[in-house]
Amino acid sequence: MGPSLDAPCALGRAGMIDAASKREGDGKTPVGTYSFRQVFYRADKMAEPRTILTSTPLSKALGWCDDPVHKQYNQLVQLPFASSHEKLWRDDTLYDLVLVIGHNDAPVVPELGSAIFVHVAKGGFLPTEGCVALERPALLALLSLIRPGDQLMIA
Repeated sequence: MGPSLDAPCALGRAGMIDAASKREGDGKTPVGTYSFRQVFYRADKMAEPRTILTSTPLSKALGWCDDPVHKQYNQLVQLPFASSHEKLWRDDTLYDLVLVIGHNDAPVVPELGSAIFVHVAKGGFLPTEGCVALERPALLALLSLIRPGDQLMIA
């Protein structure tokens, strides 16, 4: 068992659900154990985070496909992108630091949810659309603790 982090977090506005029952747009955080994939960060707002994971500066040209019928569903995409997607470059602070986890990506299954990230929490830990959200200092601490083979458990 690897290191742990004890920090408050926000979860989906509709609660939690087992990963196999997760559906696109349901507002639920999927329960399960997930590998850590990569990190995106706003280089115009912060230094590159200390982590063993691949970290990529965000740009206005990056998005994440949330169209369940598209072949790039639940994957990073280049903008402009004709199908439904999330823009990773946001005007608020939520995606200033984004940890991509391995929900519905090996393999990707249409409708089982997309863009489930660990990202920066809204003030007051307001609910997410299904992600896990931490205060930025806690998310930075988590990134620095991750070691090869570590996983995130949402229970």
